[in-house]
Amino acid sequence: MRSKPLLLVISIVFLVLLIDQTIKIWVKTNMYYGEEFSILGLDWAKIHFVENEGMAYGKVIGGKYGKLILSLFRVGACIGLVFYIKHLIKEKVNTGLIVSFALILAGALGNILDSAFYGLLFSNSPIHGGAIATMFPEGGGYAPFLYGKVVDMLHFPMFSGHYPDWMPFVKKGQQFLFFSPVFNIADAAISVGVFNILLFQRSFFTKKNPPVTPPPEISEQSQ
Repeated sequence: MRSKPLLLVISIVFLVLLIDQTIKIWVKTNMYYGEEFSILGLDWAKIHFVENEGMAYGKVIGGKYGKLILSLFRVGACIGLVFYIKHLIKEKVNTGLIVSFALILAGALGNILDSAFYGLLFSNSPIHGGAIATMFPEGGGYAPFLYGKVVDMLHFPMFSGHYPDWMPFVKKGQQFLFFSPVFNIADAAISVGVFNILLFQRSFFTKKNPPVTPPPEISEQSQ
């Protein structure tokens, strides 16, 4: 396995996890659930603390075992990504493709850490406020292993308005907000990785034909 691409993957994963977990821990231990403040005074860029039990951007899998199934799926997906990235490095594919999958792996690991350990490490953040969570609370955390909630905080409500009357599948004059989801650095890393693959798939997956070297007898005749 080539050392430079492997070092690049390790560096990307480490950097994304460091930024992601640092921000999450700070938000979890310094903000009430639902509290928000503007980034650099901008109305459309906010830190808004929420938690979710589901997938990226607040999507949820319901049912008694939905959370456990999702957590186990994330673990399995990360294991698969590790082996796939190892295969890509061995095949000497485009560096951009390796970087994209490294971002996806880093994002998946970032949210797995929340799901796996945050329930054990932190006290609960009540939805109605009144308490800020503490780390290593006396008496244990708020949930068992693999049942923790993912911390989200990035919110960019750029503009709002109302759907036009002719728009199908929505109520007449229904209000909309763009961009409404609250997400985290791990979600953003996954999205950037997937977007890169979709945008540059032609250059990522098209192999360049190596230069053809003529046989010795042809080279001699041409001289």
